[in-house]
Amino acid sequence: MLLKGESSYWVNRNKLTKTKFEWQDEYIAVSVSESNADKVRRYIQNQEEHHRKKSFSEEYDDFMKRHQNGNYKI
Repeated sequence: MLLKGESSYWVNRNKLTKTKFEWQDEYIAVSVSESNADKVRRYIQNQEEHHRKKSFSEEYDDFMKRHQNGNYKI
């Protein structure tokens, strides 16, 4: 998929992570406004701990339910 390849290349070329960036098998890509960027960064930094409590599938299902209702809060 172009999105995964191009974004991985860009993140690694710009050294945005301490280690090599790679997509996991299951993923979701969304855009966010600049005003929410810090929330997204915190989510990413803590997602390993977060997903001990809620699986990726549960997170995805909740996200889709919120999206379908027009509620876009993270």
